[in-house]
Amino acid sequence: MKPLPAQALISEGWLAPLRHTVFRSLWSVWLTANICLWMNDVAAAWTMTSLTTSATLIALVQTASSLPVLLLGVPSGALADIINRKHYFVFAQIWLATNATALMLSLVFGVLSPYLLLFLTFTNGIGLAMRWPIFAAIVPEIVPRESLSSALALNAIAMNTSRIVGPLTAGAIIAAAGSTYVFALNMVLSLITTVIVMRWKYQSYVSTLPGERFVGAMRVGMQYAWQSNRMRTIIGRAFLFFFQSTGLIALLPVIAKTHFQGDAHIFTLLLACLGFGAILAGSQLSRLRKYLKPSDLITYGLIALSLASTGVVLAPDLWLASLLMMVCGAAWISVANSLTTSAQLTLPGWVRARGMSIYQMGLMGGSALGAAVWGKLADEYGVVTSIVISSIFGLVVLFLIRKHRIDNHPLEDFTPVCPIERPHPAADIDLHAGPVMISIAYQILPEKAEEFKKLMAKARKSRLRQGALSWSLFEDTEQPGKFVEDFVFETWADYLRRFDRFTAEDLKMQEERHQYHIDAHPPKITRRVASAIKD
Repeated sequence: MKPLPAQALISEGWLAPLRHTVFRSLWSVWLTANICLWMNDVAAAWTMTSLTTSATLIALVQTASSLPVLLLGVPSGALADIINRKHYFVFAQIWLATNATALMLSLVFGVLSPYLLLFLTFTNGIGLAMRWPIFAAIVPEIVPRESLSSALALNAIAMNTSRIVGPLTAGAIIAAAGSTYVFALNMVLSLITTVIVMRWKYQSYVSTLPGERFVGAMRVGMQYAWQSNRMRTIIGRAFLFFFQSTGLIALLPVIAKTHFQGDAHIFTLLLACLGFGAILAGSQLSRLRKYLKPSDLITYGLIALSLASTGVVLAPDLWLASLLMMVCGAAWISVANSLTTSAQLTLPGWVRARGMSIYQMGLMGGSALGAAVWGKLADEYGVVTSIVISSIFGLVVLFLIRKHRIDNHPLEDFTPVCPIERPHPAADIDLHAGPVMISIAYQILPEKAEEFKKLMAKARKSRLRQGALSWSLFEDTEQPGKFVEDFVFETWADYLRRFDRFTAEDLKMQEERHQYHIDAHPPKITRRVASAIKD
């Protein structure tokens, strides 16, 4: 059998997204950016071991890196949805280059302390909090939907390739010249990727409506995530997974230095094995998904990760531990990629950056809290006990939440449709005027009332996901079968924006409501003209 040419391999299978020039260019940025991330984390973690012997402070490097995403995820996602994503991306890259410069100069002048290192790691995390939701939002825009899973797998492979390249590069530089040069290289690479992003010809959607307000955009993003049952399940599972799994990564410097009596090279070897296992598994995820549902991949991955993590700290020699680290990497990417792909497919384009930033908040919140908890346990009872407890915790939680599967909630169709024209009020309304209340009267058969109420409960979620501030359903006590639905938007523009967000699922729901109508009434629109009327 003749081997397939390289172009055929790219045209089919998990490399297919690389056919798209824009994705290929930005993927190289993502790969380089993650190499910088791991170089920074490795250099910071190893530098901390030279500044202190406290396992808590060493583990807090992971917390300091993750915490900004938890604190700034929603604001960053809102900005990525309401301003030019290219400009925001460039700003994030410049921020990271500046932070690397500050770390380098702190070491050069000998002023770096454990707490200053934690602070600069935290500010580096701010740059990551800005960059991650942008990239998460643009990937579905630059690849076809059928290639999205492969594109996200390639992103995960890039991240895990960086787990090998980043630590190996950082370890070699630290051993040869010191951490200062790691941060210097980070600065240079961040500036190079900034230039690549600046050359990207980004075409953003320009609405005829004014842009969303910053606070309102954050509110709508959080509201959408809360009203989506599928998204709530994904975020919850991501938090628990990363809370458990981050213990091994956060304590890896301690494991390398104390458990295996090693140096920076041993730490680099273990981290590289983790990344290598993830790359091998990531290249096969598209095949595995043909036989396993996302929830099954998550379940089996969690079991494998828990058992392998325990094996790493109980292994009698470094080579067995290295093999088990590869198993950990394979299990980790199976779970993480399944969760991320599910989140991407659950969100429509207009709220994707905000939704993914909220997902990232759950992810990083679990990482930050897990690093602190498992680090404290390692200080009190030893690193072996801490990792074993984290593995047992993962298995217990998996049993307790076994019924909360992502597959229990069907994937909605987010194809944009606009089945009705936008309303044209008799008097012109300023786009920023509000609040605006929409009232819809329904006359149905009285014996169908209970069925209608259940359907309207679904309508409530739909209205709130589209940006409504509040929703109510009233039943007329004098006229059986008459119901009035009220929902309020912050401004007239927010209400009009709803029509851009009308999906095929909303259309289907509207048709179901119309089946109950005996007498249809057009929506009645009112706006508040004063918050209070005084004598």
